[in-house]
Amino acid sequence: MHLFYTPEISSHIYTLEEQESKHCIRVLRLKMGDVIHLTDGRGTLFESRIIQDNPKRCIVEVTDVRKEVGKRDFNLHIAVAPTKNIARLEWFLEKATEIGIEEITPIICDHSERKVVKTERLNKVVTSAVKQSLKAYHPKLNETVKFKDFIKSDFSGQKFIAYISEKYNDTLKDLYVPGSDAIVLIGPEGDFSERELEQAIENGFKPISLGKSRLRTETAALVACHSVEMLNS
Repeated sequence: MHLFYTPEISSHIYTLEEQESKHCIRVLRLKMGDVIHLTDGRGTLFESRIIQDNPKRCIVEVTDVRKEVGKRDFNLHIAVAPTKNIARLEWFLEKATEIGIEEITPIICDHSERKVVKTERLNKVVTSAVKQSLKAYHPKLNETVKFKDFIKSDFSGQKFIAYISEKYNDTLKDLYVPGSDAIVLIGPEGDFSERELEQAIENGFKPISLGKSRLRTETAALVACHSVEMLNS
């Protein structure tokens, strides 16, 4: 199965953009009559047949439409401090997309070493992972926001902040209710500051532990993502 991300698809005849056309015809060596799948990233999967195998302008005809493919009964939002080495954040985005996640927000914290994130580049990583893992839903990647502003935003689900302290031993397994929407805050190398922890608690976030080991930021974020997925299995 070959999947292409086509968020703007709106009719039963569709032309792949030039880069995707080249990948389809020259790289994958598909030809007229072959079947491919398209997704709008909002849960709809379009089974399609190639009717013009031009490497610059591949045209397909939609033959079947399936909606809410792979829809989950809960939403997971991970807010994570960008790593100093951006490749580590890209790794997290790729793996989290493969496992399953609805939304990601880069947050700038007191101990953050990286203050600037190019979301356009990161979105390409997410899109590639969507196609590779055959997902019909494209996770939403938000623009970078300051921690103090983010924790004040409205969120109706369960709210957690991962923090390294002997004082907080509860895990997601202890506190998370399967089937519930959840947001998990993951701090930078050096963790959240005590002030940030206090601010998060004041805004309804519950401190959690992700285990006894000291994890890298991207590892902690992925552990949280996988834990919520497993608790809903």
